[in-house]
Amino acid sequence: MTNIGIRAAFYRGGTSKAILFNAADLPKDKKIRDRIFLYAMGSPDVYGRQLNGMGGGLSSLSKIVIVEPSSRDDADVDYTFIQISVDEPVADYGGMCGNMSSAVGPFAIDEGMVVAKDGMSTVRVYNTNTNKIFHANFEVVDGAAVEQGDFSIPGVSGSGAKISLDFINPGGAVTGQLLPSGKVYDKLQIDGMGVIKVSLVDASNPIVFVRAQDVGIKGIETPAELDRDTALMERLEIIRRSASVAMGMSATTEEAILSNPKIAIISPSQSFDALGGTAYDKDEFDLSVRLVSMGNFHRAITLTGAMCLAVAARIKGTLVNDLVTSASDVRIGNPSGVLSVQADVEMNETGPFARSVTTFRTQRRIMDGRILFPSSFL
Repeated sequence: MTNIGIRAAFYRGGTSKAILFNAADLPKDKKIRDRIFLYAMGSPDVYGRQLNGMGGGLSSLSKIVIVEPSSRDDADVDYTFIQISVDEPVADYGGMCGNMSSAVGPFAIDEGMVVAKDGMSTVRVYNTNTNKIFHANFEVVDGAAVEQGDFSIPGVSGSGAKISLDFINPGGAVTGQLLPSGKVYDKLQIDGMGVIKVSLVDASNPIVFVRAQDVGIKGIETPAELDRDTALMERLEIIRRSASVAMGMSATTEEAILSNPKIAIISPSQSFDALGGTAYDKDEFDLSVRLVSMGNFHRAITLTGAMCLAVAARIKGTLVNDLVTSASDVRIGNPSGVLSVQADVEMNETGPFARSVTTFRTQRRIMDGRILFPSSFL
């Protein structure tokens, strides 16, 4: 059996990594595409390591991005994100990756989809998963995005060139409503747990916010410690699936998809040591968060989760708002450090409206070449 190759590039975007494809190089049939994506990542892998592919055994390292020229007047390129499950044969199109959004603009320039002059450049991106627009702003030299710089982000060793990401009108990205239940908080009746108070917010991606004290943890434990607590993981999954129904994302708890909504545990700021060894005092950030992505605790925080949290912090009465007193950037303590996010939220006659969210990332094109797969896939 012979192999066939498709052009691709391997990128780090923020605290994630993904294989990026030019849509023009891919088969049109979605089933064939998904089979290629799973094969390329090495999924499904019962050992959870994806050794037979380019995945890294974590949700943040098992991602696919498709980029193509846009037909929209308000966008230069279209961006489709696919989350590849590590241990199941699932290619999930249910949400957007904020971290990998930082690589889309540079990739579009590298592929010749966008012609940029030297200096600061803006690439307007339409995300097909959420039907939302964001603007990627970064420096270009000799027709290519600059990668080297002195800006660092928690969870990534070294530094790089800063990329500003402005997400326009991020509310209702998946459900169509910033507050899917119409409330700033809900009380979910959970079998075996009683009433659990949550805030259900959909900005960039839908998130279920729950207080650490209500699920029996401090809120500053490491991801590994939390992942080992199987009873906690089971409780959180029950809450997440119940919230999916409350948000109108599924008719039953059994029908809730794996990728969304995500669940985030929040707590007041507490001094902690990040995974990289840096010690953070409680006065250096506004609140602590531990977020579950694809069945495991994230080693930092998903960028869409951070953006949703920042928006929730600006909506009076949410559980997040109760913990945040700062009127400037929301400083989010997470396992890898502290991430700052700007959120512009206003009140109008229909309730809160998220105008925009801004955050900063770095990216790196690690390699490019061809992804090989059996010719029998076609």
